[in-house]
This record gives sequence, structure tokens and C-alpha cells, in this order.
Amino acid sequence: MTPQPYKHMEELMRKYALQNAVKFKGRANLGAVVGKVLQEKPELKAEAPKIKLQAIKIVEEVNNMSLEDQEKALSGYKFTEKKKEVKKGLKDLPFADDFKKVIMRFAPSPSGPLHIGHNYVLSLNYLYAKKYKGKIILRIEDTNPSNIYEKAYDLIPEDAQWLCENGIDEVLIQSDRMDIYYGHALKLIEECHAYVCTCAQDDFKSLISKKMPCPCRDLSEKENTKRWHKMFDKEKGFKEGEAVVRFKSDYKHKNPAMRDFPLLRINDEEHPRTGKKYRVWPLMNFSVSMDDMELGVTHAIRGKDHADNAKRQEMIHHIFKHRTPVAVSVGRINFTGGFPVSATKTKEKIDSGEFDGWDDIRIPFLGALRRRGYQAGALRKYAEEVGISKTDKTVTMEEYFKTMNAFNKDLLEKKANRYFFIKDPVEITIENAPELEIELDLHPELRKKGRHFHTNDKFFITKEDFDNLKDKKMYRLMDCLNFRKEGDKFVFVSKELEDYKKNGESIMHWLPSNDTIKVSVVMQDNKTIEGVGEKLLNDLKQGDVIQFERFAFCKLDNSDEMKFWYTHK
Repeated sequence: MTPQPYKHMEELMRKYALQNAVKFKGRANLGAVVGKVLQEKPELKAEAPKIKLQAIKIVEEVNNMSLEDQEKALSGYKFTEKKKEVKKGLKDLPFADDFKKVIMRFAPSPSGPLHIGHNYVLSLNYLYAKKYKGKIILRIEDTNPSNIYEKAYDLIPEDAQWLCENGIDEVLIQSDRMDIYYGHALKLIEECHAYVCTCAQDDFKSLISKKMPCPCRDLSEKENTKRWHKMFDKEKGFKEGEAVVRFKSDYKHKNPAMRDFPLLRINDEEHPRTGKKYRVWPLMNFSVSMDDMELGVTHAIRGKDHADNAKRQEMIHHIFKHRTPVAVSVGRINFTGGFPVSATKTKEKIDSGEFDGWDDIRIPFLGALRRRGYQAGALRKYAEEVGISKTDKTVTMEEYFKTMNAFNKDLLEKKANRYFFIKDPVEITIENAPELEIELDLHPELRKKGRHFHTNDKFFITKEDFDNLKDKKMYRLMDCLNFRKEGDKFVFVSKELEDYKKNGESIMHWLPSNDTIKVSVVMQDNKTIEGVGEKLLNDLKQGDVIQFERFAFCKLDNSDEMKFWYTHK
């Protein structure tokens, strides 16, 4: 005969039903509860259908309890957690022991401020510099005058220092280093490792594709030096597009991208920082190679799409007898299902007035996340969890922020005080309600007491709670009193929680209507909701992150107007 579920199974079901309900804000899931029971009692898997029937009643009973009662009931049970394998953190950097000091770098172009796509690589570079007690350099690569947003010179360092706990050791801008590039370029020309090519672009491509040398390749050092100086002469020299400095590599290389690739070119467009001072600009592979060499960079974490660039840079370093940085390639994180992560497209929307600026609550840029109340540690945690991986990752915005919110909540829980916020408040009068002195906790575990209320018979509750009140049913104002709806009236019943437990309908938030302040919250869609909050909110400082109970974490954005920004649930 098949054994029947034991009677003590009811307690086991109740234990897991309470745990699941508390975890998900008052509602236990039947399947999850049955799964937990069978996980603990695998020998009863054959009885799963009967156990499920038995669990339905238990789950229903638990779901009819208030969250407050569920939490109290759950505290009476003990749980034995299985020890999970603890991650050791970041993998070791390859060849880190070969260097006296690990030096990392993060090198964005100033096309706009930093967004969530930058977070991954910047956080990894910072975390590894910290792991090895090394150094991290922020290098703004602005040698292309055609793709520069001038405000990014200030926004990028601000974002980077926030993300890295003010741990950026040095900030450099490439346009300040032009003389360094010119000196090294001339050396390559004088030593016949580079030459000035004046061939038409199509002619050069045709020759190199056939593994044939450009006719400029074998010109004398004297002629190439003469051409080099002619590149700087705007009046009598070469015009834009007429000359380019090329690295003299193997023109028969199996990879066409490695054949006599360009190092510097002429660009007469005015530069936002240097104006018309320079017209000969280094291309990325040359400026990066020189900077990494000059700054002693040991490791370069970058997207795997830079694999060919890493090889070109290694060729250049070989000429200078310099060990090229260890290339650590990572895959790309592609964000889908939300606003596109693009500085150019975002700037267009800012210019058109669709967005308020780079810290608009709707966009996934670091300035906006910081203003919303996201903690830098949560963003770094995301990068650490992904780690060094060459696999491209496609993530929806919903998935990304679900993970990010979990990391952020862990950090905010330790410091965010809790307060009441009554959205769309409705005033009710509870007949015969006594005057009470109520003291609530700033945090139920970490900061006891601290919130004082004097109540009479008038209270604010949310319009949603008001609309759901049923006649003849008992309700409880959390940690305050019980009342019953009787027609159009609300009548005091008692103060005791035990009375509510017997036949109460639901527990709701409240505020004494004579002791509140006006509060507004800007939501993630940039719409504003209005309500009232407790007067203790006046003690907050602008920038404080708090939790409005049963609503969300929010950051005080404007203390004069008591305007908050929505962070997340």
C-alpha cells in the first residue's frame, strides 16, 4: 500500500508556505511550496499529487494572513541552509606576477558620458587594479576631432570616479600628448619602420590586396621625413586625404588588416579643445600603442572585437623593444528590449527636448542611475558576476535591471531608513478612536524606534486601500489600531493585534492627517505621483536614499520641494 502523507507534513508545508509568502510580499506559490517539501523529503515524490492537495489548504490559510503576521509566524521556525560553494571572486589575471605593479587602463572616446555598456569593462579594470593593489588610468581618447562631445571631458571622469569609489589614479587626455606622438612617429620614419603614403586610397587597397607593395614604401628616409613635415603645412603642404603615415609591416601578411596599416592622417576639422593647433592626428592603434608604452600599462581588458588591433599594437611595440600589454579579451554585452544604449542617439533626444539631460530618469546612463539612487557597488557587482568571458551576452533591459535591483537592494537595506508614504491620500475619520502616541522603527532590524506619531481620529490612507474597503469588515492601521467599516462610517474596534488576527481583512499604511508633509515621487517613466509623507522626512538631506514602506526605495532629489526619485522596488 502506498504510504499516506504524515500528519507532521502540515507543519513542514506551513513552514515553507510562510517562507515563500514573506519572500514574495505576502503571497505564497503552491508549486514552490510543494517543491521545497519534496526537496526535503525526496522519498515522498511518489505521493506528490496527494501532498499538493494537502498543501492547497495550507497555502490558502497563509495567504489570508497579513504580511506582518506571516513574518511573526515564520520567526518560530528554524531553517537549515545548505552550504553553497562560495565564489572566490575574480579569476587571476594572466602573467600578473611578471610585473612589479599591475597597471590597468580604461580608454573611452569623448562622444558622450558613460552608460551601462561602459560599466562592464571599466568595473573589471578597476576591480583588477584593486585586487592586485595596482593602478588604473582613465585615458580619454580624443584624437578624432569629428566625434567629440565637449561636455564629456567633465562627465566621463565624474562618472568614472563615482563608479570606482574615487579610485581612478590618473586622468589623461590624448590631445594633451600630441608632441609625444609626433616624436615617436618621426623616429619610426627616420628608422624606416614607417613611411608617408600619398597613393589614392583605392590604388593602395588594390595593390595591398594583391600582396604588392605601395610605391611609397621604399622611398628614402630623407624623402619620407620631407613628406612628414609637409603634412603639417596647411598652406603649401598636403591637403586632407592626400597623405597618411603607414606602418611598414609585412605587405604579404596572411591577414590583409595587418598589411601596412595607417598610423597618422590629416584632419583639418577644428578640435573642441585644441582648435586649429594640430592637423596631423594619430589614429587609434598608434596613440594607444604609444600611451600604453609610455604609461607602463601591463594589462588591457577590452572587447574581443579589438583582436586585430591588439596584434597591430604588438607589432609597433616590437619595434620599440617594449613588451605589449597582456590583452584580456571579453565578449560584448548587447542590451535589448529597451532604450538603445547610444550616446549619439541620446544626445539627439536631449537636443530635441525629449529628454531633460544626461541624468534623465529614463535613460541607462551612469549619471541617471546615480541620481536615482543606484549604488556604484551594485554596478561593479554585476561586472564581477559576469567576470572575464569571451562569450557575447544578450540581456534585455528588464533582465539587467532585475539583477541590478537585487544587488542594489542588498546595499541599500543596510542604510536606508523606512518611512510611510501615502500615495493619492484619502482622509477618513474613525469614530471613537483614542488619542495615541505611536513609535515605529526606522529599520525593523538595524535602527529600532525613532519615528513618533500623535494620532487622534483622523487618518490618511491611500485611495487604493480606501476603494477596497468592504462593509462590516475589520481592518488594521499598521502598528496602530483596528477599525470596521459600517456603511459610510469607520468605527474604532480596538488597539490589539490579536483582535485583528481573529477575523481581520487587511493591514494598511496610514498617517495622522494633522501631521504630514506634501511629497512627490518622479517615477521611472518621468511621470510624477503625489502624496503625503511623515514629517520626519524633513530631517533628510538631499541625496539620501530611503525606503517608502510597501512602495519602493527612493532618493531625495530636491529637499526644498520634498521631491524624490524612484529607485526600484
